[in-house]
Amino acid sequence: MNLNDTDKNRIIELIKAGEKLPKEYIYKLFADEEDVFLFWNGRKEDVTNIALPFHSIEHIDEPRKEEKKAGDMFEMFDTRGRQLKGWTNKLIWGDNKLILSSLANGPMREEIEKEGGIKLIYIDPPFAVGADFGFNIEIGGEKAEKKQSIIEEIAYRDTWGKGISSYLSMMYERIKLMHQLLSKDGAILVHSDFRVNSYLKLLLDDIFGVNNFINEIIWHYRTGNLANKIYQRRHDNILYYSKSEKYTFTPQEVKEYYFCLYGPGFKSSFEGRKQGKDEHGDFRISQVDDVWNISAVFTLSNEHLPYPTQKPEALLERIIKASSNEGDLIADFFCGSGTTAAVAEKLGRKWIAADLGRFAIHTTRKRLIGVQRELQKNGKDFRAFEILNLGKYERQFFMDDLTNGKRKAKEDLYVDLILEAYKAKRIDGHSTLHGQKAGRFVHVGPLDVPVTQSRLVDIFEECRKNLYTQVDVLGFEFEMGLTPQFIQELKEKGVSITLKYIPRDVFDKRAVEKGQVKFFDVAYLNTKEKINGKSITIELTDFVTHYTQDDIEELQQSMRAGSKVVIEDGQIVKVVKDKNGIITRTVLTENWYDWIDYWAIDFNYEDKKEIIKVHNEKGEVEEKWTGNYLFENEWQSFRTKKNPTLEFTSIAYEYKKAGKYKVMVKVVDILGIDTSKIIEVNIK
Repeated sequence: MNLNDTDKNRIIELIKAGEKLPKEYIYKLFADEEDVFLFWNGRKEDVTNIALPFHSIEHIDEPRKEEKKAGDMFEMFDTRGRQLKGWTNKLIWGDNKLILSSLANGPMREEIEKEGGIKLIYIDPPFAVGADFGFNIEIGGEKAEKKQSIIEEIAYRDTWGKGISSYLSMMYERIKLMHQLLSKDGAILVHSDFRVNSYLKLLLDDIFGVNNFINEIIWHYRTGNLANKIYQRRHDNILYYSKSEKYTFTPQEVKEYYFCLYGPGFKSSFEGRKQGKDEHGDFRISQVDDVWNISAVFTLSNEHLPYPTQKPEALLERIIKASSNEGDLIADFFCGSGTTAAVAEKLGRKWIAADLGRFAIHTTRKRLIGVQRELQKNGKDFRAFEILNLGKYERQFFMDDLTNGKRKAKEDLYVDLILEAYKAKRIDGHSTLHGQKAGRFVHVGPLDVPVTQSRLVDIFEECRKNLYTQVDVLGFEFEMGLTPQFIQELKEKGVSITLKYIPRDVFDKRAVEKGQVKFFDVAYLNTKEKINGKSITIELTDFVTHYTQDDIEELQQSMRAGSKVVIEDGQIVKVVKDKNGIITRTVLTENWYDWIDYWAIDFNYEDKKEIIKVHNEKGEVEEKWTGNYLFENEWQSFRTKKNPTLEFTSIAYEYKKAGKYKVMVKVVDILGIDTSKIIEVNIK
């Protein structure tokens, strides 16, 4: 502290009087050897150090069998192209604060260090106040908006709830964790624009040190509307920092073409420079400086995806080539549409990518499978990647964050929380029923395990005993293999059971208080199997969803003349209101397959257990079986911009020996939501 007696007495008087301290005392109270320091309302030095285990959702390699070529990199892979050894790339879904903390403090840190650590981090965090991270889905020539989930809205848009101080607190903790994860010779590039660039520069100076600032790169692009009262904004900023004075930097070169300066026949001279000529004309080779003219991604571009913040591959190619070497591990913790991971894969880098958005993860998954196919087709090496999340461990963390009481009290709080979000009333005196809503009873499924068929039987028995006929069963996960037929059987016996997903949004108090949490019915899929000897083909025959994000009746009351595309009860509907107030509805999802964006098959689902690594009480790494199995993606079909059609019948898969097998089929709908089914087959 740098306080004299007068200052101390003055501060005491102000505190006793309940008055605010003048800002001049901030420096005096916290002064050290620094003449200038960064401070904002809510700044905390401590960062999250939780280490949660990662749960594997899916393991993906290019599954379509390729003939093995002697002497090339395919010797590293088995007959299905699965990687046998070496690094497996990571695509992680969830809150990047918890992901970063678990990478930095958990067993996966050792895996990262074996690869030499993370050499490069590129992030493109949200920097628009009140930005909307929804996206458009095109159905029958019409566009429906998929709204962001409440948890995405809270995490990104409502980050600005207290202004720039909230944003700085969010970014400060995450960038400090990234600093921990970077190798000693690593670097970070942070993408921003005029709204937050000055703040992020100070934040990065504070964490990385002013001496480790390398460049501020200006990315200039030609998009945007014409401006009348300001200069048109056509650039973003990229802040480039290293962790130490030792870092990778490889100067890049670019072609600069001759241009007509004063009139036809005149062109400037590039004497003494590397020169050449191609289909675009004469050019010179120039070293890239800190102003980059790279086109943005336009709608008609081949690489365009239905993702609002997509960055061009050329931008990431320049960054990755300059700031890393082949074989290095790079990361992007706001991965969006997956550009960083896609370019890293093409350039022979290992990667970790993470995002909070379900649709971002699905978009990246499809994109990376496409990259794998492209590389394989061109005879180039590629790596397997796995999709991870923190699953039930993240839910448990949120509950621990809410209360530190005993288990029973914690379970009661959990049930109360879910019932409040579902707008149901708590009831007592039942063993399986927790609440009631509009004449229907409510069961709240467990926090950390799926709702099983045996649990549904218990609920059915209690309902039948008490002459209850309707019940909603809420769960984060449901046992794979639950079928519409089983639910129909229970209904025919007198109890109508509806299964509904609990969204992750329930753990945000503000979302619950605003009544913005939407529960939706579990989707179902049907298949047909054809067995011929030891081979099997799977046909996708039906898909039923009840996803809802809009209320058509409410919309019709409030909308003006015009049209709107909405999603309600598993249908995407175009609502048109003419100038006389007459309303017409057109269902755009005419067929069940209009909902399907991607589907995949694991032909031998239970052949590989899901093993997680955790630290035991001694701090040693232990391996534990979760009781689940890995979904190994062995065949898939999905829509792309170039080829929007789906295959509904798989290739023939041949088993090596007779026996009983479990086949898992996974469908991802156009909203990015997964639905799975397990089929038991007997191969003779």
